[in-house]
Amino acid sequence: MSYQVLARKWRPRNFEQVVGQEPVVRALVNGLDNDRVHHAFILTGTRGVGKTTIARILAKCLNCETGVSAKPCNECSACLEVDEGRFQDMIEIDAASKTGVDDMRELLDTVQFAPSRGRYKVYIIDEVHMLSKSSFNALLKTLEEPPPHVKFVLATTDPQKIPMTILSRALRFNLRRLLPDQIMGQLSHLLDQEGIDSEPAALERISRAADGSMRDGLSLLDQAIAFGGGKLADTDVATMLGSVDHEYIARLITALAELDGAAILAIVQELAAQSRDFETVLAELAEVLHRIGLVQLVPGYSDPERADWPSIELLAGTLSAEDVQLFYQIAIQGQRDLGLAPNPRTGLEMTLLRMLAFRPVQAGSGTAGSATSQGEPPEPDTTAGKSAARATAADTAQAGRAEGQSSPVPESAPGTGPVSPSSEASSGVGEQNPDWRNLLERLKLNGAVRELARNIELDSRNGQRWSFVIPDDVKYLGSERLVLELQSEMTAQLGQPVQLALNPVKTAVTTPAAADEQSQIRQIGDAERAIEEDPTIQSLKERFGARILNDSIQPLQ
Repeated sequence: MSYQVLARKWRPRNFEQVVGQEPVVRALVNGLDNDRVHHAFILTGTRGVGKTTIARILAKCLNCETGVSAKPCNECSACLEVDEGRFQDMIEIDAASKTGVDDMRELLDTVQFAPSRGRYKVYIIDEVHMLSKSSFNALLKTLEEPPPHVKFVLATTDPQKIPMTILSRALRFNLRRLLPDQIMGQLSHLLDQEGIDSEPAALERISRAADGSMRDGLSLLDQAIAFGGGKLADTDVATMLGSVDHEYIARLITALAELDGAAILAIVQELAAQSRDFETVLAELAEVLHRIGLVQLVPGYSDPERADWPSIELLAGTLSAEDVQLFYQIAIQGQRDLGLAPNPRTGLEMTLLRMLAFRPVQAGSGTAGSATSQGEPPEPDTTAGKSAARATAADTAQAGRAEGQSSPVPESAPGTGPVSPSSEASSGVGEQNPDWRNLLERLKLNGAVRELARNIELDSRNGQRWSFVIPDDVKYLGSERLVLELQSEMTAQLGQPVQLALNPVKTAVTTPAAADEQSQIRQIGDAERAIEEDPTIQSLKERFGARILNDSIQPLQ
């Protein structure tokens, strides 16, 4: 005999073997056991989830020679003929090829005749949404009041195209997309029965590539077995599918966090040399960004089925939550537009470069110079002098941001040397009452380490040890690498060793990031009030019934 593909060889023969469709199976089983079988069913769902399989099992249950039951014997001639697709009283119609009203009338002419062998005539109409409007109209009356010996099973992948008059005359069951672990469990069982060696990572890769379809998973499994010469190795499956190792995705994200365009292009070159599918690269990148977002915004979340979860937790500390959302959106859009690019590699490179180009500049990300001369620090004993220096420094930083650029930090005058503890007032850091916000303006930070600095607040200082508090919901930013980078920059700016300690707290903390957000909220509130009080606006509202779209109001920059 010729080779039989796995999708046909291992098609479920009873309801117990159907995977992932428990609600549908339960309803049908209870109806069969209690003799409450409806005359028409509509099975909806994506390809390869079991619509035709369930229809055949139902036909078998209704015509099994041992009696109507949810557990057919699978041994009598009726059961065997249904499995082989040649049972006379099971009529399968492909609506995609027989869409005309004449085809439907020819079919309905046979409905009145009694079954040739079984108890019921079961009409299975696949892709029923492809029927013409006239065909649906011809089917209406028969579908509503068929003879007692007739059952209809309508299968479709697009129920939106079925008229409501048809939907109202049948029981509708929505078959769900299968989860990767459900597909993987079934594939593992089949391989055990077939005696084929496999690696769990290879099965996981196939299960995810199946995209919710058991039939697609079995077809990919057939292809992978042939590709691997009778066994399943993860490297072979990855090559066959054009999959991308997690290592490359992690390197891409790290390069994005470090704004390293050269490293990004080098990684793309490596992927091109391996003939990887560039659309898959963007899909994998979006999937990893999704999991990074889960780690950042749902503390403690983890997926035990993924072996690369520790790597995801490390990557979560390299990007801000805003960057993750932006990169995810660009990756999804780039995947959609890849076919419009001059070639796939160009599309991938431009998508990754777009992430760098559109990455927002954080407020205060530039370094602002001190408003006071390094050679003429204000009097350390005068509180008013300290306040004036801080206010002036803040004004300078604000002016730099308003102009779209930051003032460079002036070099120390020759002979002055590094900043000493006694001169910390000029840097905005007083020995008795350190001012973290003013020091933050001087630090040369960007990317993830900048986000860390903006989301912590100085709690206490004891010599070289600086203790900060960090809100519990953003404690993921405090990775060891970022803390060391911040510590190194503070040491360079202050001219003395610094040791940092982070203490997560669940209470509200007025961090620089929180202060900036509150300031922005106040500015928007002021702008909204100014608009409301504007005489011209009030006149327009009174004369023309105009209304203000609050979301469109932005404060002047």
